[in-house]
Amino acid sequence: MYWKDEGYLLSKNNISENSIIIETFTLNHGKCSGIVYGGSSKKLKKNFQIGNKILLNWRSKSEHKIGYFNTELIKPISPLFFDDKKRSVCVLAATSILKILLPERQINKKIYLSFNSLIEQFNHDDWIKLYILWELSLIKELGFEISFLDKNYHRKHSNNTIQINDKYFKIPRLLLDQSAKKISQIVIREALEFNKSLIIENFIEPNRLRLPLSRNILERYYN
Repeated sequence: MYWKDEGYLLSKNNISENSIIIETFTLNHGKCSGIVYGGSSKKLKKNFQIGNKILLNWRSKSEHKIGYFNTELIKPISPLFFDDKKRSVCVLAATSILKILLPERQINKKIYLSFNSLIEQFNHDDWIKLYILWELSLIKELGFEISFLDKNYHRKHSNNTIQINDKYFKIPRLLLDQSAKKISQIVIREALEFNKSLIIENFIEPNRLRLPLSRNILERYYN
């Protein structure tokens, strides 16, 4: 078995003195794992920073067994934000959420392209707003109905709340008025807390998962 694809690095773990196993989110093959011989060497180590975009050549004796990657760095992402803690944590939060929520080897080009677009816009001034909206689009693509963003919904629900699993959540101002250019810390925190509640109620608790630490840290920056 062999394929070639592009993807983003979601996680890495050492398995020997020089080798690592990496988890990637690819355009045409979904979330895939593989072993990289020499991946922890000084020469290649810098290529495997979480969030980096890499070219992947995958080989395996069977599509059902873990394969082996030969890789090339397409674009370093994490080093671009070493001096910006909020953006760095946001990259980790986004990749960690993809890691725990995406099913293995299930192709979803729409999610991939939306994540790719998010990464490309991380240097914009409104990057945190873009991240919040990206989280919401991810939640929708994974199966949760977000009809509360429709105008007709608010005509019927003047209190701007939604019900999930017998719990009521207030829809944040940022999601009600996405055209706002100046966004306060409070408004950002409201939106992050709201999205987190949707993720927990719909994905984390039903599947007994754990919300990534980086996602909680990102939210704390806006307390």
